[in-house]
Amino acid sequence: MQHLTRLYSYILYGMAFVAAGMLVWLMIAVIVSVAMRNFGMQPYAWLFTSTEYALLYMTMLGAPWLVREKGHVHIELVTAALPPVLRRIVSRGVALACVLVSLILAWKGFDLFQTNIARNDYDVRAYYFPRWILTISFPICFGLMAVEFARFVFGQELMHSGEAGIHE
Repeated sequence: MQHLTRLYSYILYGMAFVAAGMLVWLMIAVIVSVAMRNFGMQPYAWLFTSTEYALLYMTMLGAPWLVREKGHVHIELVTAALPPVLRRIVSRGVALACVLVSLILAWKGFDLFQTNIARNDYDVRAYYFPRWILTISFPICFGLMAVEFARFVFGQELMHSGEAGIHE
């Protein structure tokens, strides 16, 4: 079981590392695009398209890791005012709601992925790009987010610390 847990963590951190690389790519692509425009040149179409894809993948690949690290923004004004027992119940309830929403989005994303494959959909702009390559990220990443939120439902750690304020 430890090997499976370790493999899962490597996958999660690997996805976050790829997302970080895409952030670097976005920075480079914007600088190149702006420089080309300042020199009177037209930026390459693939440059713009690749940044759009990177925005999607960066968000999706980094989200499960962000949940694990409690890096998502949440406000604890209500939970901080609750007694510890009630805070525990509310925190686990919120995490359970997050699991359910993530599972619904993973299911709908899988449905969209299957539709893209069945229709043989392509994103046709700078180049022909099978749309399923974009939508495959939805079921995978939302599924992993559901697993990470489930850790707050069933594990020892809570999503909410009980400290009033906005956490990011």
